[in-house]
Amino acid sequence: MAARSLAAFSAVLAVCLALTKATNPGFVVRITQAGLDYAHQHGITVLQKELAQLKLPDISGDFRVRHLGKVHYEISSLNLRSFHLPYSRISLVPSVGLQVAISNAFAEVDGNWRVKFHFIRDHGSFNLEVKNVYIKIDLKLGSDTSGKPTVSTSACSTRISSVDVHFSGKFGWLYNLFYSAVESRFRKILESKVCDSVVSSVSGDLQRYLQTLPVTAKIDAKAGIDYSLVAPPAATAQTLDAGLKGEFFSLAHRGAVPFLPPPLSLPPDHNRMVYFGASSYFFNTAGFAYHAAGALVFEITNSMIPKDVEFHLNTSTFAAFIPQLDKMYPNMLMKLRLSAPSAPFLSIAPGGISLQPVVDIQAYAILPNASLAPLFLLSLTGNVSATIDVKSGHIVGNLTVGRMKLSLKHSDVGTFKVRMLQSIMNVYASSILLPRVNERLAEGFPLPLPDRIQLSNILVQFHQNFLLLGADVHYTPRERR
Repeated sequence: MAARSLAAFSAVLAVCLALTKATNPGFVVRITQAGLDYAHQHGITVLQKELAQLKLPDISGDFRVRHLGKVHYEISSLNLRSFHLPYSRISLVPSVGLQVAISNAFAEVDGNWRVKFHFIRDHGSFNLEVKNVYIKIDLKLGSDTSGKPTVSTSACSTRISSVDVHFSGKFGWLYNLFYSAVESRFRKILESKVCDSVVSSVSGDLQRYLQTLPVTAKIDAKAGIDYSLVAPPAATAQTLDAGLKGEFFSLAHRGAVPFLPPPLSLPPDHNRMVYFGASSYFFNTAGFAYHAAGALVFEITNSMIPKDVEFHLNTSTFAAFIPQLDKMYPNMLMKLRLSAPSAPFLSIAPGGISLQPVVDIQAYAILPNASLAPLFLLSLTGNVSATIDVKSGHIVGNLTVGRMKLSLKHSDVGTFKVRMLQSIMNVYASSILLPRVNERLAEGFPLPLPDRIQLSNILVQFHQNFLLLGADVHYTPRERR
């Protein structure tokens, strides 16, 4: 019984550990206080414009004056001329979200008034100044079922310290009778309207903007990237972190990745507005996805050989190294088919990115009827290093090939010395294959950015098992029509 219980416990523990590992992000986005401050500036600008467009209701009522009787008043045509938010700050609330505090805000309101008191009737206009307005907004961050970030207002409070009303008219003593009633009701209405506007702005404008963050980004006809959140964004005392799946996938067939993302912990750098941590898992799923999509296949024909290369791709050239080709396939063009027998796997360390890809090279003779005759199959291995940069919101790269080694896997033309082909294969790889690969890497892969964001002041650092990218942000507001 005890053994059975232990086995059951071990099974549950194994499942829990597997689930824990599975939630490790392949990609992390970190927003620093500087980034939050920048976003806050633009957010406050939008909120200030929306508050200035508040529609205030008419106010009317009755109140009794001791020994004098009932006074009826009406306040109408309220026009909020301006609403200014001169001082505000945004703060991180660990394990909760964000808090925005606005102080010393002020506004001006114009309107018309009308009063009836016994036989006295009067009307006119007024100007109202609202001073020392304090607004506190708590924002809760989450994620929806698709893995997109969400934001909502978990709390909002508005406190107005001062309301000054200036009436135009002849009966000053009469205005003072209903001033306190008007001031009190107006204060409550405006405090409520401000928070209503905040909630609407957050659930509308801000939420819609967050929805422009890509959950999946199509790269080309073969693959895409899954940038869905693996957990809601987490606020710490200094940063806002979002863990993303960070996984490439084949558009034709999305299968399970046969390896797990390693733990990813970014260093405490705060010199940039935003940081991106791309783990080795992120890059290795790219190789896995393109391999699964059948995209890691490349063919070289004689027409692709640069003019300054002496080695033409034909049996006459290769006969110098494999004499029997002259007898079997005299003076025929050739084709090389390069493919990866398995997905390439790279490693990231403080010294940079490195990988040792394996490439199969199948050589064919092109017969007079255009059919292909297999000649030999080579295996090419080499040491490859990569440089990384960010351009136009894309991770771009460039590969450099070091020493390469050839080995013979199969021959249909008899035995020959493979090392004799080393130099010619080096030329083909460096002058044809590598430029094509680097051309594709120069197009890059998109970073998870919302609309109208540009990055500058790029930082690139290599750490154990992940690449760290830092940047400052520039946001271009949408032009209003």
